Amino acid sequence: MRIEHGEAALAILPVETATDELLELLDPEGKAPLLLSGARAAALSLANERDAADPARPVLVAGCDWLDAEAALALADPGQDLERAPIGPLQPVPVADEALAGAALELARVAGLLPALWLLDPAVDAPSIHADELAGLAFNVTLVARARLPLEDMPETQIVAFRSPDGEEHVALVIGAFGGKPPLVRLHSECLTGDVFGSLKCDCGPQLREALRLIAAAGGGVLLYLRQEGRGIGLANKLRAYALQDRGLDTVEANERLGFADDERDYDHAAAMLRALGVGQVRLLTNNPAKAAGLAAAGIEVVERVAHHMPANPHNADYLAVKRSKSGHLA
Repeated sequence: MRIEHGEAALAILPVETATDELLELLDPEGKAPLLLSGARAAALSLANERDAADPARPVLVAGCDWLDAEAALALADPGQDLERAPIGPLQPVPVADEALAGAALELARVAGLLPALWLLDPAVDAPSIHADELAGLAFNVTLVARARLPLEDMPETQIVAFRSPDGEEHVALVIGAFGGKPPLVRLHSECLTGDVFGSLKCDCGPQLREALRLIAAAGGGVLLYLRQEGRGIGLANKLRAYALQDRGLDTVEANERLGFADDERDYDHAAAMLRALGVGQVRLLTNNPAKAAGLAAAGIEVVERVAHHMPANPHNADYLAVKRSKSGHLA
């Protein structure tokens, strides 16, 4: 993949998908450097280097003979930190275009991959994306299908499918009738482990079921089911974060150790879905101020915030406490 901005361009290969055979084909001299997030570089103790001292800045590590596909993945994946032998020395080198390098890492995050990339010769023939297009992925959705969906103990319900430019498919449940008044709305981010398997590590499954009950009790509303697994880092990375939590890190620390922000979600898709449904004002069912702020910034008026608390259990009590203390969720 090539990412471009103005006259500058980077040819990139995700560390997660690279093989030694592919690297030999695309980088026959073995000189490709490795681009890492600043947070991951700090975790690798590169922060004593001036160019790697800011966790918000991308860091470039010089290529060398021993830095092959397996070694690069071991560097990128913090889940291997306690198992792998020491790797190094690692030599940070200047990043020519930090904005473009940052956009390349963001592209990896959007794809649900670890933010770690091989930088190849820009002349490599590959599909291209302009850095400005990354921002455009967030703002539009297309309504592609809708149908009746009978649900147990629920009013008349429709399910509406939307597709965003990044290829993700989100759905809305339009429940009952809200009579022209601002509907009760829940933005629910997909959680396979909690919603489907009943994981006790989070409160997602109970929140989903209780949201449907509350919307039905209100006579109607909208539940948006957004494909933002693991606060937007994707299923595989969420499971990596789970493994780090098993070693003592909290949710925020685990996400940051992986090279992601605490919360990678945005709510532009949600706002676009609501507009497509003719909804411009909402009563928002949430404890997360970022959801209200995200909808407001995207032009949806939040006329009321309705609290949405679930009881804690021994497996998620710390998780819920961290959401309040570090992520700003309301008590």
